[in-house]
Amino acid sequence: MWRAAASNGLTLLIVMFLVMGGLGIWAKGQYAAQGPLEASMCFRVPSGAYFRETADRLAEQGAVQSAAFLRIGARYEEKTTRLKAGSFLIPAGASMAEVTDIVTRGGANTCGSEIVYRIGVASTTVQLRELDPATERLVDIASYKLGEARPTEFAPVLERGDARHRIAMAEGVTNWQIIETLKGIDYLRGDIGDVPAEGMLSPYSYELQRAETRQEVVNRMVARQADILNAAWDARAEDLPLANKSEALILASIIEKETSVPEERRIVSSVFVNRLNRAMPLQTDPTVIYGITRGEGVLGRGLRRSELDLETPWNTYKIRGLPPTPIANPGRAAIEAALNPEATDYIFFVADGTGGHAFAKTLAEHNRNVAAWRKIEAQSNN
Repeated sequence: MWRAAASNGLTLLIVMFLVMGGLGIWAKGQYAAQGPLEASMCFRVPSGAYFRETADRLAEQGAVQSAAFLRIGARYEEKTTRLKAGSFLIPAGASMAEVTDIVTRGGANTCGSEIVYRIGVASTTVQLRELDPATERLVDIASYKLGEARPTEFAPVLERGDARHRIAMAEGVTNWQIIETLKGIDYLRGDIGDVPAEGMLSPYSYELQRAETRQEVVNRMVARQADILNAAWDARAEDLPLANKSEALILASIIEKETSVPEERRIVSSVFVNRLNRAMPLQTDPTVIYGITRGEGVLGRGLRRSELDLETPWNTYKIRGLPPTPIANPGRAAIEAALNPEATDYIFFVADGTGGHAFAKTLAEHNRNVAAWRKIEAQSNN
């Protein structure tokens, strides 16, 4: 009997260890997961503050999901006694692990002023943001388009030299736009000797380090995109008409340019996958535009009939299959959509007048959707 009791006790002990181990893994995942902060904030830690009250304030201001988890994680990392006084920038989406590192490391992440280079599809805007002590949030002070005259509000901030510098890239920008922006940022140094292939620069918010070279920033962008692409490729759906990761990136770039509606990405992906499986031409305007501009600037008008008939390697009205390169730098969501499309029978889509698209399985249905869209266009032009 004692052997049975010992065996049962050992089994229970093993189960308890497994449960505790599972809880530990889950808690560690929560601690490292993306945080709830939607916009960067400047968080002040007063002199003499304790970690417990700091954790409570971070949770109250929406920077972390749980003050308790933050304290437990910091205690596990032996950082609760390393709290630094000062004002610290908490980036959007920062995990509890990252927040802990920021408020205990000090120095490198202090804030008060921030200069953001926002690379959009049409242009790059340079934005000055400063701390509002009442809300502990960064607020917009002045901005200008890169290449234009800089507003006077920037002068004292640049003279002090204590502003943080950051690049915020929109999904769908091209390599040319990014490289030209980097060339125009005086905060960086050096030339760019190794320009990557189109699509290999990950849209993201990048913190710029003092004395960092332009090539080092490019290398960071490439490394991040490679990590995203590798992870998405490993988790891809079966039987996709994509031979390799390069083709996945090409499809993702087309999806990125075709829709900005998150809920549509996997549906748009399904249309292109269905067309590839049927050996139908993709017939997507953004590829035609890229064949004209090569990603250098914005076309700024609708396509002409002659341009739709123009023979280029990117004109998917003239070629079957994918174009030879990506047409922009897709974000994570577009890459994941390319490799995990919705299961649909759709082979057509057209704008529906609401910012989204109307999808169709047959040409007759598509023609009705096109007629409805042209009616909306005509009404808006009157």
